[in-house]
Amino acid sequence: MSNNNKHIASHWEHFAHEADMGIRGFGPTCAKAFEQAALALSSIVSSLASIRPEHKITIACAAPNIELLLVDWLNAIIFEMSTRHMLFSRYEVQIDNEKLTGAAWGETVKMGRHSPAVEPKGATYTSLSVHQKNAGWVAQCVVDV
Repeated sequence: MSNNNKHIASHWEHFAHEADMGIRGFGPTCAKAFEQAALALSSIVSSLASIRPEHKITIACAAPNIELLLVDWLNAIIFEMSTRHMLFSRYEVQIDNEKLTGAAWGETVKMGRHSPAVEPKGATYTSLSVHQKNAGWVAQCVVDV
């Protein structure tokens, strides 16, 4: 049976991985899957609904392949979260070959409203995969928390 007429809806999920957290983004394009993986990353810190997309941060990455580009993208977000003391709830990504231009919208952490659960330390190569599945894309890795 052919799945050519089915389109994958953009979404994200977590998956169990020992003491760390697996994140997985799904989308109709690779860029959308990267956006969803970023949302999965943000959601391990705080409820996405509590994060207001008030300020835009621009992020650019380049890597020798698409899997390493995902790790660089997620680590750039973690860097911005840490250095700017911000959380993000909206992402846009454009990928051209192995170059990513993206944006993240969020706000400064407000402890009472955001109640951060964990602080991600970095995206890892564990379970790293970016691939097409059916009519869409999957982007995943494990994040050290």
